[in-house]
Amino acid sequence: MIPDSLPVTLLKQWQKAGYEEASLIQTKVFTPLKAKQNIVGVAPTGSGKTVAYLLPSLMQLTPGGGNQLLILTASQELAMQVVETARFWTEEMELKVQPLIGGANTKRQLEKLKEKPEILVGTAGRVLELMKTKKIKSHQLQTVIFDEADQLLSGQALDIAKGILQHLDQSCQLSFFSATALNVLPEIKSITKDKFTLIDVTKEDDSQGEVTHFYLITSKRKKADTLRKLLHVEDFRSLIFFNEVAELGAVAEKLQYHNLPVATLASDQNKMLRKTALKAFKTGMVRGLLTTDVAARGLDLADLPMIVNMEVPVDNASYLHRAGRVGRMGKKGIVITLVAENDLSYLKKMSKKMTLSLKEIFLYGGQLIEQKPVINQNEKKSQIALPEKGKKTEKLHTKEIAVKQKNKKRHKKQKNIGKRRV
Repeated sequence: MIPDSLPVTLLKQWQKAGYEEASLIQTKVFTPLKAKQNIVGVAPTGSGKTVAYLLPSLMQLTPGGGNQLLILTASQELAMQVVETARFWTEEMELKVQPLIGGANTKRQLEKLKEKPEILVGTAGRVLELMKTKKIKSHQLQTVIFDEADQLLSGQALDIAKGILQHLDQSCQLSFFSATALNVLPEIKSITKDKFTLIDVTKEDDSQGEVTHFYLITSKRKKADTLRKLLHVEDFRSLIFFNEVAELGAVAEKLQYHNLPVATLASDQNKMLRKTALKAFKTGMVRGLLTTDVAARGLDLADLPMIVNMEVPVDNASYLHRAGRVGRMGKKGIVITLVAENDLSYLKKMSKKMTLSLKEIFLYGGQLIEQKPVINQNEKKSQIALPEKGKKTEKLHTKEIAVKQKNKKRHKKQKNIGKRRV
């Protein structure tokens, strides 16, 4: 059991956090990480991976020993969340935690690095920049952890990761964590020269709560209006995901025009705007947080009941990480994907590959219902807009004016018949 292996300082925090027992991934990686093995940890979203790699890593640190532990993250938001978690667990330890985030004040970070913090948490680009200028004591680093490894080791991010690895001592312990880390297993094999232990608890883990997956059919041009109606559903609170920043901005403008309680969190915003938006959502000031996949990784939003996909996610990994924001640590949640009829077959194929059960949901009468509503003839008639008593519709009024003008011309013409011009 993990609690029995913790020093008093960490055991106090374990009890303070109200933990009863460790999750499966926390149990499985504890001993190998303490033994300085390279680890690839694969577990479902919301299964406690941050604590899984933090506890055994913290036990290896020496207070006053300078930069020893580096945690790389895929986003600013995840970095700050890891910083908060690390500071909680080190409350009783004489260890300093320093965030190194792109977009933040570099001068202030440089001043803090002079204090020789033992734990560094940062985004890869900023970390590499500070390594190149020798502001981070790379040779002192004992452990480097890649949080959301598949994002940090794919595309252009892989080149940055390789740049960081070049500055590390060969004896440095490397660990890679993600729900979808297997997607970059070839890259990890190359980096570690095939020297790592793979710990995959995906099939065994039962920490995730019941998550129900729905689709709601709506045309592309009506999606913004559908979202507007969803925001009026009682107790609605959701992350709302877009594939493109441009589309997010366009929909946000429409919603804000109607004074609806939403905020936006996107990669093209500065750090302060993103921080303010996330705080507004966490504190309940807004009911919807419009975002992209920047918020799909690692963010732990307490008791989040729902996520909405404004369109079908680009791939399975994107869908799974978004869905992982709900149903965390045994709680229930729902995922709703707004989909046009011609995209429905693609969504169903995607869900089949992920072995997810997908059901249709309907938005009717200001409520989300699972059974298709039956609209009788009387209801249909009542939905037809009729002009109020004593008033005419604009179309009828325009037609009436045209008829009057025509009659006036005809009357004038008839008055002039038979008159001799002088």
